[in-house]
Amino acid sequence: MNLFSNQNYISQLAIDCVIFGYQERELKVLITKLNFKGDFYSLPSGFILQKEGVDEAGHRILKERTSISNIFLEHFKIFGEADRTNKDFLENIINLNQEHFDSDVSLSKADFEWLTSRFISLGYYALVDINKVTPIKTALDESMGWYNIHEIPPMMMDHNEMIEKALESLRLNLDTNIIVLNLLPETFTMKEVQDLYETIFEKEYARNNFQKKILELNVLERLEKKFTGASNKAPYLYRFKK
Repeated sequence: MNLFSNQNYISQLAIDCVIFGYQERELKVLITKLNFKGDFYSLPSGFILQKEGVDEAGHRILKERTSISNIFLEHFKIFGEADRTNKDFLENIINLNQEHFDSDVSLSKADFEWLTSRFISLGYYALVDINKVTPIKTALDESMGWYNIHEIPPMMMDHNEMIEKALESLRLNLDTNIIVLNLLPETFTMKEVQDLYETIFEKEYARNNFQKKILELNVLERLEKKFTGASNKAPYLYRFKK
C-alpha cells in the first residue's frame, strides 16, 4: 500500500509551518514530537495535493493541526538545497524502531523512496491566538505542544533554521505592519501591544513614543476602558478596525 502517491501529492514538494503563539510575555512555536523511540521533533508539515494551490494547502495543513481557520499565514522562504533529503533522518528512526517497522506494512518501499527523495519545502509562518488553538496530533505524533522560542529542541533536517528565518522575517515585517497583533486576543491594551513587541524584538521601548508610532498606523479602533475596579486609571482597549 502506497501512502504517498504522485497521484495524490505533488512530488518532491512540501510545506513546513512555523506557527507562532504568544502567552505571558513568551513567544512560542508549535512543535510535534514524533511517536518513535528517540527524540525526534518536527514542525507541522504536509504535502500539496495535485489540484491544490500552495497557499490553499498551507491553510489546510494549519487547520488540520490547530483546529482553527482564518489564520494569518505568510510565505517567508524556499528551502531547496541540492542535498536536502529526509533519508538520514528516516533511516535513523527505522534503526531505533526496527520492531515497529518489521510489523508495520503501511510503510512500503515505494513510500520510503518517496519520502527520502530530495524535497523542496515552502516555508510559511502563521500567527495565532494561542488560547484558541487545540493542537491536533496525527498517528505519527507522540505529542504536540508549545515551546519557548529560546528553548527549541534539536529538530529534523533544517527545521531549526526555518524557525530562525521565520522570526527574522516576522521582525522585518513589523517595521511597517502590525500583523503581529494576530497573536493577541480580539481586544487588547496598548501595554499588551508594547509587551508583545518587546518580547519579539528583545528590547524595551519608550512608552509614549511607542504608542504614538502604533496609533499613527491608523489601523486600530479605541474601545471602552478595560474594567479594573479603578476607572480613572483603567487603560483603553483596542482592536483592529473593521
